[in-house]
Amino acid sequence: MKIILYCQNLVGVGHYLRSLEICQALKGHEVFFVTGGPPIDMPPPNHVQEVRLPGLTMDFGFKNLISTDTNLSVEQVKKVRQSRLMDLFEKEAPVVFIVELFPFGRSAFNFELEPVLKGVRNGDFSTSHVVCSLRDILVEKRDPVAYEQRVVGVLNSYFDALLVHSDPSLIKLQETFSRVDDITVPIVYTGFITPKPSPDARSRLRKELGLHDNDKLVVASSGGGKVGFRLLETVAHAFRLMEKEGPIHLIVFTGPFIKDEAFQRLQSLSIDRMQVFRFTSDFVSYLAAADLSVSMAGYNTCMNILATGVRALVWPYARNREQGLRADLLSRMEALTVIEENDLLPVRLAALMDKALAGRSKPGLPINLEGAENTLSWLQSGMETPGRS
Repeated sequence: MKIILYCQNLVGVGHYLRSLEICQALKGHEVFFVTGGPPIDMPPPNHVQEVRLPGLTMDFGFKNLISTDTNLSVEQVKKVRQSRLMDLFEKEAPVVFIVELFPFGRSAFNFELEPVLKGVRNGDFSTSHVVCSLRDILVEKRDPVAYEQRVVGVLNSYFDALLVHSDPSLIKLQETFSRVDDITVPIVYTGFITPKPSPDARSRLRKELGLHDNDKLVVASSGGGKVGFRLLETVAHAFRLMEKEGPIHLIVFTGPFIKDEAFQRLQSLSIDRMQVFRFTSDFVSYLAAADLSVSMAGYNTCMNILATGVRALVWPYARNREQGLRADLLSRMEALTVIEENDLLPVRLAALMDKALAGRSKPGLPINLEGAENTLSWLQSGMETPGRS
């Protein structure tokens, strides 16, 4: 089966990594992974062909699209992207088109998606199914009535199914989208999407890092890196204040999109047994090797925490409800501990980190983390019934 999966990352790496995990699961199929955000040093697997459109991203104020190529204007990039995406469909004639987030988000990319969706519905391509791939929680909108009206209209007109990458026992779509009952296409809960660490990940990586059995490892991270510097800077200062009855090591992953001056600032704070890196393609293994994770509360990191069982402190991004809601739900299940605003002082955070390291390991939670595999299973079974004519 030939599949095109479209993903446009803007601010962080979560959308890209989640889509990449779906691509990983689609073994045995011919997959084209269409991307168009800032490049991330994590190439797709061999059975997947990445199709990179000219890059568009958001400015640091999260208000305007900007071209990643300084020689091309945003309007020039839009024209090229629209043409290349249409050409791809005409040439490859996929059976399935998976669109990450849209129409629930990425409305700024309607210029290239709407022509393809209309082409599919008009029979211009052989594509028989169009599927929306959606995370668990939606961010709030300034005009929710108009927003939900537009989403329902586009979804019902152009899509054949909505795959929600969540476990409904934790959160359902209607908790952040009020018009679920007006959606006429099937809504399928796949479970959460996350890579799983290999059975030997902890022992292997700790050996590579030169850690002994009684050494403690703290991993601090901030997703893509455009936000979260305040947390990482506080962690670096708190690390100096921690009770060091045994050797404690700190590894900081800033995210690939952190500003250079912020990255250099964190590096300047490094002391013995502290290292600062931008990114790793094997983050889940680092969490498996760690005794504590300190992070933001994005989808991918939270699911990595659940997949590894590492003790965790999370500081939710305050600009919208998404991370705060997810963190609150998981903290009620004792899967993690939320860092409050007044905890972002080195002495307070050091105490929280010491307490977490001294605590007991938490038991596994009955949450479905097989979202990528279940997406594959649904696609294979769902393709047995034709899409809408």
